[in-house]
This record gives sequence, structure tokens and C-alpha cells, in this order.
Amino acid sequence: MKTIIFDVDDTLYDQAMSFKNTCKRMFDRPFTEEELENFYIVSRKYSDALFDICEAGEMTVEEMHIRRIKDACDELGIAITRERALEFQHAYVEEQQKITLFPEVVELLDFLSETEIQLAVLTNGSEGHQSMKIKQLNLVNWIQDDYLFISESIGHIKPTLEAFQYLENKMGLNKEDTIYIGDSFANDIVGAKQAGWQAIWMNHRRREMPENTVKPDYEVHTAGELLALFKKDAVLVN
Repeated sequence: MKTIIFDVDDTLYDQAMSFKNTCKRMFDRPFTEEELENFYIVSRKYSDALFDICEAGEMTVEEMHIRRIKDACDELGIAITRERALEFQHAYVEEQQKITLFPEVVELLDFLSETEIQLAVLTNGSEGHQSMKIKQLNLVNWIQDDYLFISESIGHIKPTLEAFQYLENKMGLNKEDTIYIGDSFANDIVGAKQAGWQAIWMNHRRREMPENTVKPDYEVHTAGELLALFKKDAVLVN
């Protein structure tokens, strides 16, 4: 049986929107759209690096939340205190409670639900925070609850092989019939390909592919392209 497994953040919805709205709330200054996009990209660089340190037990979650926005602000010459950085995190969580699926993702999930394909989610992050997003996105409308996997809950994070093998064991997956879709090249594409799965890179930030590494089976730049790929390529659903 075919199985399609999704990442959540910046794959099923636009993660930057929550960040940009938080910036507009928290900073008493105007931002251009280009400035906000760059701010988001810089913040993700620090967020990804600090997440790994936090997962290794070398930093508390609260410190990670403070540092990732403060370090981004420091790089961009934006003044912010530790106290204000923590306030930013609280506001960011509030904004994430308003997230919605890309419209084309809704159509894709509806389309896939009409087939015999198994659907699942594998996302990095804390159980409480990622569960909140999963609930806000109403993913249980398409994916059964015990196929919603969060790294903290399963005890393994992407891109470790153990994270992908955990799903193989729990779902009885056939590697050749399993497709993973995610936005992070390092965590999602490298992780899935090393596990022997197919991988679709949801590269809507149009990042450059690292050299001398694995290659995704497909690369799309919008949710619309992702939907069109599945509707056009029968091999992906049969």
C-alpha cells in the first residue's frame, strides 16, 4: 500500500505568516515585505541550530525561545531585550493558533483521502506545541490520530534514521511505496532518502540545493505545484 507522510511546519501551511504578524505586533517600526522575509529566514537559521542544542539537553526550551529571536535581531541590528524576546515568543504562539492549511493542501488531502493511500505526519518539536498546530489545522479530518507522529513523543528527531524507522515499524511501511514531503532539505529530504523512502521537496522558499548530497525525487515550489504533481503523476498514487 502507498503511504504519504507529511512534515507540518512550512509544508502544510505558511509558517512565515505567523512570524511576520508577530513582528508587526511586537516592533514599533514599519517593515517592508522584503525585510520581513529576510527576518524570517535569519530567524529560522538560528531556530534550527538552537533546536538541535536544545534536543541534546544543552539548553532549556525557554532559553531556546529567547535566543532564537534575540540572535536574529542582533544579526540584523534590531534592539531587543531578553524579556522582550520572551514576550515575542508568547505572541508568536498566539499567532500560530490562527494558522490555516494552504488551500491547495486541503484539496490534495481531500484527493488523497479518496484513494487507498495511507496518510501520516512526522514533525519535529515538542508534543504540546506541535499537537496545538495539528489541532488548529484539523489534520484528523484526513489522518488518523495514531498516525500523527511528533519527535518528542516518539523519542527520535529528524533526520536520524531512527525517526523514520519508528514509523516503518508502527505503520508496517514498505520503503519503496513510502513518500515523504517536507520543506527542510537537511531534516526531511536527507532523512527520508537515507531511510530508503521517496522524497518530495516542498521548496516554496526557493532555497538552493546543497551540493554533493542526496537528491529529492521531486521538487515543487508551491502548494499548487504539489497538488498538480499528484493529480498528473499516477505513479505517485498507484
